[in-house]
Amino acid sequence: METYLELRNARWRKSSYSGSTGGECVEVADGFPGVIPVRDSKNPTGPALLIRPNAWRAFVDGLR
Repeated sequence: METYLELRNARWRKSSYSGSTGGECVEVADGFPGVIPVRDSKNPTGPALLIRPNAWRAFVDGLR
């Protein structure tokens, strides 16, 4: 079963660790129960990954 999630009106925010020089940045969108949309800030019209909250927490904790 395929699920479609409308992200056209998502409010994306960049990581607080992102610099102003471009580089490698990700953006996340809030307000989507059950998933964390993540995209490459350099390609805002490109694809987004939909990550489950527990997997996102594990990823962020691993970076710390």
